[in-house]
Amino acid sequence: MTIDQQLTYRPWDPDVIADPYPVYRELRERAPVFWSDEANAWVLSRYADVTAALTDPATYSSASGVYPTPPDVDMTELFLPMLVMSDPPRHTQLRQIVSRAFTPRRIAAMELGIHAIVHELLDDVPATGTWDFVSGLSGPLPAIVIADMLGIPREDRDHFRAWSTTLIQGNPIRGEMGPGLEAAAALYDYFSSFLAERRSRPQDDLMSALVQAEVDGQHLSEDELLGFCLLLLVAGHETTTNLLSNGAVLLAEHTGVRERLRNNRDLVPSAVEELLRYDSPVQGIGRTLTRPVELYGQRMESGDSVLLLFGSANRDDHAFPDAEVFDITRRPERHVALGRGIHFCLGASLARMETRIALDVLLDRRSFAWDVDLCAAERLRSGPIRGFASLPVR
Repeated sequence: MTIDQQLTYRPWDPDVIADPYPVYRELRERAPVFWSDEANAWVLSRYADVTAALTDPATYSSASGVYPTPPDVDMTELFLPMLVMSDPPRHTQLRQIVSRAFTPRRIAAMELGIHAIVHELLDDVPATGTWDFVSGLSGPLPAIVIADMLGIPREDRDHFRAWSTTLIQGNPIRGEMGPGLEAAAALYDYFSSFLAERRSRPQDDLMSALVQAEVDGQHLSEDELLGFCLLLLVAGHETTTNLLSNGAVLLAEHTGVRERLRNNRDLVPSAVEELLRYDSPVQGIGRTLTRPVELYGQRMESGDSVLLLFGSANRDDHAFPDAEVFDITRRPERHVALGRGIHFCLGASLARMETRIALDVLLDRRSFAWDVDLCAAERLRSGPIRGFASLPVR
């Protein structure tokens, strides 16, 4: 994509996937409410507008899906019911069930285990040659963690990683969802058998807890259970995978920052927040209007799709001074990389902890040169998700 007199926004254009931030800047400055034919949605790019929409679920509904689709495609007909595609009151009931797995106490109890997983993965790094950061660390780490939470055998994690990566790629506007839908079907088939096993033989894991959970005296339907499993798997590890991968690139480019972190580990938590803000793993999410809304003289009608650009909001100078500067000492707690409001990422604390531990262990290993080969890297072909399918490290 190029920016000229006629402003355009094509989220699946390879140039935009490689670097969307110049386009975001143009949108914020010239067209904060912009209709994108490519996304089949109004695009909101300023921090104030994105946060206002995220905290107004009565107007900006999630019930029709959260991914841009063609006008004749209903996302709710393609996937089984998911928490992320629901509104109150059902959303409130479902979230209360799954939130029990993400209490601060449960997350804290996982810290030692995550440390062990990171060390185990990094012990396999070859002494010389090229190592893939995604397949070696950022992909398997969160996949193992979420598999352990669900009670799924670790040996199946490679299947999950492949299915999840396929699911988030492709351009739905151009009808390129076939492989993604096949991956979803494979996940549903796998989880259906696993849920049946947990009904007959409950274990101390999240899958068993979901099977036994009740809302108003009734168990969740099979479709709701399968939707939960799909969401937990994909959201539970794609965010962390891409946060780590994007972070590896940033810290390779900013060697001074990396050495500062190596010498002052107290900065690691704030560095994780700045990584989330500066190069958000989730670049945007969709909503559907339940009533007409007028912004900046543009009228958006009831039923219109709206794409909320997290990646752009997090680079808005009105919210973050010198937003284009990567600064690990800033306190960017107000970023929207993990959402805001009732749909704030359930696994936010887990993603932060996994990233913090991985960075700490990497920084401890002084022999790790962190020489990223971007020329040989492969980006995910996804509009909403920003990350890498492969990231070679020399």
